[in-house]
Amino acid sequence: MDNKLNEIRRKIRMLRTEMLSAEDNIRKQVNRDEDCSVAATHLMAMRATMVGLIGERNRLGGEERLLNVDERLKLEVRAASRKPSTGMPGGRER
Repeated sequence: MDNKLNEIRRKIRMLRTEMLSAEDNIRKQVNRDEDCSVAATHLMAMRATMVGLIGERNRLGGEERLLNVDERLKLEVRAASRKPSTGMPGGRER
């Protein structure tokens, strides 16, 4: 079951990358005032596939908890507040 779950997660990652690329292409077409209906239809099909993969992943017990706004902001503040170390390796200062 873990192999099946990992395979689904891999498909989701690949599909997300492909969707980002398709969205970028649609933006470029819109900016050039070109027809993007084919690309948009393809993106909608990818979204439907994504919903199916996520449902299958969740049925197999691989559901991932999404953070709420407060939790995301706390993570971003912690990441921004980390300061790079200025000392030498081993903790010795000059």
